[in-house]
Amino acid sequence: MLRKNPLLAAAIALMMVFGAGSAFAENIVIKGSTTVLPIAQEVAEAYMKAYPDVKITISGGGSGNGIKAIIDGTTDIADSSRFIKDKEVKLALEKGAYPVPFAVAYDSIVPVVHPTNPIEDISLEDLKKIYMGKVTNWKELGGPDMKIVVISRDTSSGTYEVWEEKVMEKERVYPGALLQASNGAIATSVAKNKNAVGYVGIGYLNDEIKALTVGGIEGNKDTTLSGKFPISRALFMFTSGWPTGETMNFINFTMHPDKGQKYVEKVGFVPLW
Repeated sequence: MLRKNPLLAAAIALMMVFGAGSAFAENIVIKGSTTVLPIAQEVAEAYMKAYPDVKITISGGGSGNGIKAIIDGTTDIADSSRFIKDKEVKLALEKGAYPVPFAVAYDSIVPVVHPTNPIEDISLEDLKKIYMGKVTNWKELGGPDMKIVVISRDTSSGTYEVWEEKVMEKERVYPGALLQASNGAIATSVAKNKNAVGYVGIGYLNDEIKALTVGGIEGNKDTTLSGKFPISRALFMFTSGWPTGETMNFINFTMHPDKGQKYVEKVGFVPLW
């Protein structure tokens, strides 16, 4: 049949050639934390330049959603700004998944206000009172007579869960808080509202918002690495089981001091080394 139809034979040959090429291409899917998102994006861009046959797709949605995706088998890597919970481990094991954590950077969650706000420092106790709705006006903290607009992350966020643990001490943020889905959204909201207070990862600090010290301690590279800043944490990438192949290569690339770690610092977070 192919001898009688040379055009069909040529078409099949082309399909075999292109099919063989695509068979060697690798895809990596990354989902999860919006805090880790800029790290993943920068590292992935560098990785795809180094390995042009690899395609990496990245999406945010929060740490909880990333870990859920690892458990459900819909992602190769889950970005998370918190460690996995016991109940998530239990669910993973029930589904035959074995999440493996890799710390890829360090971070501090820094309270931020509008640049015109004269407040410079705040205590953990006062932060907790603000987010519980017990302190409602900046004048109660020595600031101007303005009602405090409280901005927080949604409950699927790893940043929120670290804030809940280290600031709220397991108390819930009061219902009047405005919830945002990402660090970037909080930074934008605070920049546009003179009465607002929010919190962001150290990589999201910019000139349009003012970082507050906490108990006199600035959130920076040194205080994050030492753990002196009271709201510091590690940032993770999780895989389902010990990674192999291209996923393992990408994790190694991310953690390498002369490769992925330089992009951690480029986007404003604190590298491992």
